[in-house]
Amino acid sequence: MTQTDQTHDFDHAIKDEDIERAKLLLGIDAPISIDEHHRELSTDAIRQFAIGYGDDNPLYVDPDYARDTRWGGPIAPPMIHCALSRKMLGDPIPEDIRKATRGLFSGIHLFVSGQDTEWFLPVRPGDQLFGFGGMETTEVKNSEYAGRSVIRIRRVVRINQRAEVVAIERTILIATERKKSRERGKYMNLEPGTYTDEQIAEIDEIYAAEGPRGAEPRYYEDVQVGEALPKMVKGPLTLTDMISFHAGGYGFGPYGIGGARVGYKNRQRVPKFYIKNAAGIPDVAQRLHWENEWSQSIGNPMAYDYGVMRECWLTHYLTDWMGDDGWLVRQHDEMRKFNYIGDTQFITGEVVGKRIENGNGVVDVEFRATSQRGEVTAPATATVALPSRELGPVVLPLPDEATRRKAVAMMERHNELAHGTKR
Repeated sequence: MTQTDQTHDFDHAIKDEDIERAKLLLGIDAPISIDEHHRELSTDAIRQFAIGYGDDNPLYVDPDYARDTRWGGPIAPPMIHCALSRKMLGDPIPEDIRKATRGLFSGIHLFVSGQDTEWFLPVRPGDQLFGFGGMETTEVKNSEYAGRSVIRIRRVVRINQRAEVVAIERTILIATERKKSRERGKYMNLEPGTYTDEQIAEIDEIYAAEGPRGAEPRYYEDVQVGEALPKMVKGPLTLTDMISFHAGGYGFGPYGIGGARVGYKNRQRVPKFYIKNAAGIPDVAQRLHWENEWSQSIGNPMAYDYGVMRECWLTHYLTDWMGDDGWLVRQHDEMRKFNYIGDTQFITGEVVGKRIENGNGVVDVEFRATSQRGEVTAPATATVALPSRELGPVVLPLPDEATRRKAVAMMERHNELAHGTKR
């Protein structure tokens, strides 16, 4: 779960008027106005991003190997759009709606708890990504973790510099009342994961058996419903893993976080994002992913991972299995439980369906990440297109025509503004 805190005051509650104001944003598309860690993709960025979440697939990390695949060179892992994006210029949301929704859910604990993603094109060295989108749905529910919650779905269309649709993501955003989450404290007695040498050896045995399918095609005709996919392991999660994920490319792009003077300037820009630590030093609210004390102050027993990190793990599970010639069509995942520092996630899955879709042989997979405590922390489903002896190589899917037209219009407007021209 990715969390962004806006203030240290735990007494903020979700307001009915905020829920109504949030509905004003439904159906309005706007350009994504942030730069991620990478603004233009390189072979190095692809390699470091993959290694950052523990993926050594040569399709991503070895350009010489990738040159001999159907792709003719390196392509980025599916989740690259969480680390690669440039600010898109365009027309903002209407001024009256912007004013009416200013400060929406201020002081409320915000989580990203899952995502539904469709992929249409590979991202290659030299590519740039841009995005546009907005809120698709808003719903009020009672959360198991923190009482009253507002669940919102944000749709973002990722396009490259040629206005081609690369991916469409629908992100599940949950706003919860932090005072309630702290007072419930249902996880506070959870003990951190500890391991014997024998348990580490068992985990290492799974790592040793893992590996990408690679150049050997996994044909559609050879896959059977009910077939189990090989087990994958991720963990035990350490602070080093979190550092590697950031250094690999996730970075701190959307938050503007940096060291020394850059950090000072960002603190002036978004002062509520900086909360004093035990030493009296203002530090980012985001540190709950690496600082136990701050995480405990909002009702968690220890620091925990990012939801997007587990999404990278889940896609890794599928790309290893499908091989170089397969294509991940779509994935739906939910972050149901926290993955704390010290936890180990075991990823398992099985084929639950197969059919012909858009000229491809596709298989449906149900899979999940399960912790060493036996709890399913991240259930997921996916559709994978595989090469076929009868149908031939995988044909990349196409987005709907309305989205394609909107992508072209948004990029045209971006270019107009970038070059100082007007319609």
